[in-house]
Amino acid sequence: MAKTERIGSQDDEIDLRDLLGTLIAGRWIIVLCLIVGLAIGLFIALSTAPTYKADATIELEAKASGLALPKEMLDLTGGADSRVLAEVEIIRSRLVLGETVDQLGLDIVAAPRELPVIGYLLRVLNLPEPGFDFLKPYAWATEAIDVSEFEVPEAWIGKEFILTALGNERYRLTLPDGSTREGRVRERLSDSALGLALRVDLLVGDPDREFTLKRADRQEAVVNLRTALTVAETGRQSSVLRLELRGSNRDEVSATLDSILSTYVQQNVTRGSAEAARSLEFINSQLPQSQAAVAEAQDALNAYRQQQQSVDLTFETEALLGRVTEIEQKLAELALQEEEYKQRFTINHPTYQALLQNRAKLQEQLDELRNQSGDLPETQKEVFNLTRNLEVAQNVYLSLLSRQQELQVVQASVVGNVRVLDQAFAQPAPIAPRKSLILAMAGVLGLVLGVGLVLLRRLFHVGVEGAEDIEKLGLAVFATVGETEHAVGADGRNRLPILAIDHPTDLSVEALRSLRTSLHFGLLDAKTRSVLITSAAPEAGKSFTAVNLAVVSAQAGQRVCLIDADLRRGYLRKYFNIERNAPGLADYLAGDVPLSQALRNGPVAGLSVITTGKLPPNPSELIMRQSFSDLMVELDRDFDLILIDAPPTLAVTDPVIMGRSVGATIMIVRHRKTAVGEVEAVMRTFETAGGRIAGAVLNGVVADSMSYGNKYYYYNRRYSYKEK
Repeated sequence: MAKTERIGSQDDEIDLRDLLGTLIAGRWIIVLCLIVGLAIGLFIALSTAPTYKADATIELEAKASGLALPKEMLDLTGGADSRVLAEVEIIRSRLVLGETVDQLGLDIVAAPRELPVIGYLLRVLNLPEPGFDFLKPYAWATEAIDVSEFEVPEAWIGKEFILTALGNERYRLTLPDGSTREGRVRERLSDSALGLALRVDLLVGDPDREFTLKRADRQEAVVNLRTALTVAETGRQSSVLRLELRGSNRDEVSATLDSILSTYVQQNVTRGSAEAARSLEFINSQLPQSQAAVAEAQDALNAYRQQQQSVDLTFETEALLGRVTEIEQKLAELALQEEEYKQRFTINHPTYQALLQNRAKLQEQLDELRNQSGDLPETQKEVFNLTRNLEVAQNVYLSLLSRQQELQVVQASVVGNVRVLDQAFAQPAPIAPRKSLILAMAGVLGLVLGVGLVLLRRLFHVGVEGAEDIEKLGLAVFATVGETEHAVGADGRNRLPILAIDHPTDLSVEALRSLRTSLHFGLLDAKTRSVLITSAAPEAGKSFTAVNLAVVSAQAGQRVCLIDADLRRGYLRKYFNIERNAPGLADYLAGDVPLSQALRNGPVAGLSVITTGKLPPNPSELIMRQSFSDLMVELDRDFDLILIDAPPTLAVTDPVIMGRSVGATIMIVRHRKTAVGEVEAVMRTFETAGGRIAGAVLNGVVADSMSYGNKYYYYNRRYSYKEK
């Protein structure tokens, strides 16, 4: 069980190393994505207009403060506790915000015309204007406009107007229908026929600069203002509200929030005195009628007395009259109070019901007293009724006058139940954009994108990543040759350097020495000491491998013959500075030259070279001749190692034909370029023809890739031995 866990642990370590190697190999993609991400983040941070925030604080008091008034009068001021949510909705209502829009003209949009996307960035960088004519209409750095009045026809609300500076404080206004009007700064431009009026208070800009004007819909302006406004209670049941407003102009944000506060406080006061105003209006409407009733009752009593020659009331009658008058006065007051209650309560409200019960009791007492007055003499009864009517009318009139004075005092003393704790204030520094946060997020996104691209490339890439990919196919890996900075391409060159001679301590040369050792033991049982070197497709590095392997083998004291068997595009001659038409393999196989004339000495002792010679029109037919097999046998008698640089197997059939006459065939696999399927195809091609691939060489391994599949090369790099 412990052994299984250790193996599992090793597998996990291998996976992590493979992942790390993949990321290191794709580090330039990651760095590029990081740089691009930071550049985009910097552009966004610089090209985004700043956002400022103004805040204010208000307190919702339980009762409105006023003069030292009785409780009944304070009830008329609306000083009852207000629900916080209701006040929040009032602040955000069209009643308050619409008034602010009208006061500050927030439905008038005027701004310099900017270049798309980079317009604000040009202002921030304050770059000098290049002076191109096509840039004249656009704002550059110092342009400004202020419009205090802008009236347009209803059909043009929301339409864009173009204002062009003409110089000397003059401008031209282009209407949506294409017509133009000209005006001057600080002078009113009007067209009564169109319903157009414009007053520009400030215009800063060179001639031909353009500015955009628009009269937005009032409701749209209110919605935009509501979106930018935040109202919330600072604490649970604290009755303290915090108002925050965001905008692009610091002074404008502060002024707008101040206007909202002022409008809200004013409507709160108006709302508190509205009930008293309604009651006062009712009292004022009743006073003329009450005054007329007093005069009418006075005239009726005087007329009856004159008719009856001054009839006086007895003591008992006066006492009865006083009680009746008192009750009727109370009933009159209750009737007045009922009119006020109708505006405040429903008929089922307890206060309203108490008033009705009180009135019913008084009415019973009044009916009883009236029954007693029925026993009086007729003259006394008439004087009693007329005197009672007069006193009741006088008492009602005096009560109305007193109530009028009370309500006037109440209306004048109302201050509302809102107290402003903190006036609107905007911080000098903008709250957005947060440049450091934008750059950090852009950098993180760039890194994530880079890592994602590298991993996706690894996921969908079919190229061989490591030796384990080849070994899974049942093919041995003889060596892993790393990518070297000294390698050069053959295109356009007449002379190619040999790495094993010019840079003998290079890691790639060390890997080829390991390959030399592997081949030495691998050919012990072969019929000839000849090795065919092929690949699946061009540019795998087989010619590079063949030349340098031949050199390091000759340097080890072996007699080596290197043959360029690519009779179509062979270029081994460039490594040895041999002419294109010099006699070579094609000439020998055709019987035109003997072997001695085709062989040439190489740049190191023990190395002989046979180039392609004149490229024939029928290379496959030449290779199929018996002379090629005889050549292998003859060379095997004179050399310790024969290396044959063959063309790609999937391109032509020549390597399969030659494979039947050689001792072993090895395949050059290019790291991350040769697909696993191509390796399988080459193996099947040889197996179909009765041959086999003895092994493979993983070539061009990226030096910074530390995946498990490249462990051989990693160890070579780690333990490389160089002269210091």
